[in-house]
Amino acid sequence: MSNYSLDINGFKTELPILTLPSGVGICFFNLHGDVALTEHCGKELAKLLGDCDVILTAESKGLQLSHVIARELGHPYYAVARKNKKLYMQDGIEVQYGSSITTGKDQCLYLSKHDVDLLAGRKVAIVDDVVSTGASLLGLEALVKLAGGIIHKKAFVLAEGSAAKRDDVIYLAPIPIILPEK
Repeated sequence: MSNYSLDINGFKTELPILTLPSGVGICFFNLHGDVALTEHCGKELAKLLGDCDVILTAESKGLQLSHVIARELGHPYYAVARKNKKLYMQDGIEVQYGSSITTGKDQCLYLSKHDVDLLAGRKVAIVDDVVSTGASLLGLEALVKLAGGIIHKKAFVLAEGSAAKRDDVIYLAPIPIILPEK
């Protein structure tokens, strides 16, 4: 397996290149369990999100990242969109959105009533580890709108492929999509 060398605002790391069933190669970025990388990325993103009232992320890779950002900004809470409806979410909201590059199938996002109230009328920063096709981002944007929040910023550690050309997102570093050879 080969790796992609990456410098994220001074933090050097190696990302394994994984091949999806479609043959496309992705630079696999995993914050789970990496305290130093998560802390660095969260602190760097927090510098860009100081004018936001609340953070919204989707489980699971965005959780610890959003925790660091919220702590750095002095926010007592951040909102979490779940991929499965939990018992405590019966009075919350849900949206269906397209498939992501890693799942390849339509998905839903769910937000508890507590988190809906957290977003309502406030400037929301949508935060996640990687933006690629934008499908997951569309789902998070729909949740913010449905909750009555204001999409203020969309922030990611990495922008994959053509997502790095988007002018509506902020990110710390770009990564390529590796197309199969013909």
